[in-house]
Amino acid sequence: MFANGLQGWHLIILVLLVVLLFGAKRLPDAARSIGKSMKIFKAETKDLAGDKSASHEDAEPAETKQIPATPAPAAATDQQVADLQRQLDELKKQQAAADQPQKNAS
Repeated sequence: MFANGLQGWHLIILVLLVVLLFGAKRLPDAARSIGKSMKIFKAETKDLAGDKSASHEDAEPAETKQIPATPAPAAATDQQVADLQRQLDELKKQQAAADQPQKNAS
């Protein structure tokens, strides 16, 4: 079936061995990451083999481009930080009040 004496049952044993070693839950993630790596590798080799005069630093991959954020007014940002700090303080007080009866009961 295959060259060099590799037969179908050899492949089945290899697949079972991989599933046992890595687990069925981690295989889709591993395959996905390998696919992304291969895609990046192919793109890089294509760039090297293709147009060498084009600047690669200017072209950023689509995955790493970020949408510029609209600057928020400083007063609104300060207000949000103050609100979050107040909420954090309230949660700490609630947690301390909830822990205190448990300590007295012990």
